[in-house]
Amino acid sequence: MPNIIGGKYRRTVLEVPNKIVRPTSALKREAIFSILESYSIQNSIEIYKDKSIIDIFAGSGLIGLEAISRGIKKSYFIENNESVIKILSKNCKRICKNNEFEIISEKAIDGLDRNFKVEPSIIFIDPPYKKENINLVLLKILKNKIRSKNTIIIIETNREEKIVIPKGLTFFKQKVYGKTKLLFLN
Repeated sequence: MPNIIGGKYRRTVLEVPNKIVRPTSALKREAIFSILESYSIQNSIEIYKDKSIIDIFAGSGLIGLEAISRGIKKSYFIENNESVIKILSKNCKRICKNNEFEIISEKAIDGLDRNFKVEPSIIFIDPPYKKENINLVLLKILKNKIRSKNTIIIIETNREEKIVIPKGLTFFKQKVYGKTKLLFLN
């Protein structure tokens, strides 16, 4: 069972739906938050205080809950599998106060058709490998003006998958871990 690796809920164990989701490993989560925090310092931007994360294809919620543990104000989780949502909800209640999270029970592309009341500083996209069109999700984020100029988008995907970065987004970092790559955009 994975656990939170940083912040005030460090070492809290979370449930993961067996065989349905592929949780982001502790190594990759540590890299993600290290890169985010370094980027925020270098660019003098706030990523936690009064900000939110949108965790798309949320699964067990590891990334959004890690962000809550580190001080982000709210996590929005977009997930459409009902059995996964039950575990996600349990994990959220283990860590969050009710106003610190919202579970959006819709397909990713539809879940982005809303007003996110707390400005997102982080958008995390981790679809099932080779089963979802990441480019359509990126285009929807741009079309709906969900991100601000300082929002950081992280994509976790298969290292072989080709991602076309749409006009309006800038690629700034890539990390590869085995069969997985992490892309960072703003």
